[in-house]
Amino acid sequence: MGGGQLAMLLVEAGKKRDVDVVVQTSAKTDPAAKKTNQVILHDPKNAEGTKLLAEKSRLITFENEWVDIPSLLFLQNNGVSFIPRLQSISPLINKITQRELLNSLDIPCPEWLPIPLEKVSKVDLPDEWTFPLMAKAAKGGYDGKGTKIIKNFKQLEELIEVETDEQWMLEKWVPFEKELSVVSSRDSKGIVRSLPIVETYQTRQVCDWVLAPADIDHDVDLLVKNIVSSLLAELDYVGVIAIEFFYGAEGLLVNEIAPRTHNSGHFSIDACSSSQFDQQICITSGINVPMPEMLVDGALMVNLLGLKSNYPISLSQRLDNLRAIPGLNIHWYEKEEEKIGRKLGHVTYLLNNKDVTSRRKEALEVLKTIRSIWPTS
Repeated sequence: MGGGQLAMLLVEAGKKRDVDVVVQTSAKTDPAAKKTNQVILHDPKNAEGTKLLAEKSRLITFENEWVDIPSLLFLQNNGVSFIPRLQSISPLINKITQRELLNSLDIPCPEWLPIPLEKVSKVDLPDEWTFPLMAKAAKGGYDGKGTKIIKNFKQLEELIEVETDEQWMLEKWVPFEKELSVVSSRDSKGIVRSLPIVETYQTRQVCDWVLAPADIDHDVDLLVKNIVSSLLAELDYVGVIAIEFFYGAEGLLVNEIAPRTHNSGHFSIDACSSSQFDQQICITSGINVPMPEMLVDGALMVNLLGLKSNYPISLSQRLDNLRAIPGLNIHWYEKEEEKIGRKLGHVTYLLNNKDVTSRRKEALEVLKTIRSIWPTS
């Protein structure tokens, strides 16, 4: 269900395993639709379209979590199989129910509170909270959308006045040192496998680049893996999942959970024995799931976002310039239009240095070259 770049990369992974992937999406020009000759031309949120998808498929998986659970439950109750199961992803499609789940399991996360849906004159903040605060839409936020930095009471009042038709939450500001992410999978036998934990770097709240593996202590690595295992077991989750963390003076805190493949795991296509997309294909298709081992000492992944329409260097010239960088792997999503900030592709560079300091220096040098050709939007 879905036709964007995550679905496209899933189709490509399926071809490597001789697994046919049928795509439900609203346009033949969507990235995934261009990679398969089996397309259900319906909006991914359209249950009638999903019914047609089920007629052509043995199992159905998701590009993203923005699905209509009630309508899909009707299909599931009538024999349609989804991976992950709808019951497993249901608590994760809303950031508030995510946080309630984390709190119930005593998994550390930033302090938060919901903004009432009914119109209120103000939100009572805990005494120890100070500005700035982070406001997040409970549903649908991604790539900087659905988030607002709240710097004072006036901005908070404006948020309450304008946005309370949708559910939002407020989060105490976290002074972190690093943003970490892990992509993991759990198969039908309950075996959990994880890609290397990575460090992610954001620009304007959008993932800019990713460095794998993260430079973290062994005890942090263990804590991440324990959190993943606890969460997946509690949800009886089967499939691929991504968990983002803040790490700093307050310790390790879960930021967000994405019940799907994830931008922070794209490096695995080139750097691992089994990518996040291969993991999802194997689990969904009933193929024995391999352990995703890192094949190289490290990897840099950089997102390519759309630039302003009057940018002086053409898109084709930028791509040619990137192709001239030795060792750079380009993954292009073949989207029809370059819009500012739109994810158009990503590049991966495999790092050759064994020690952390030299590897990071190598990554930053390559990043500088990439950004000289293709700056952030």
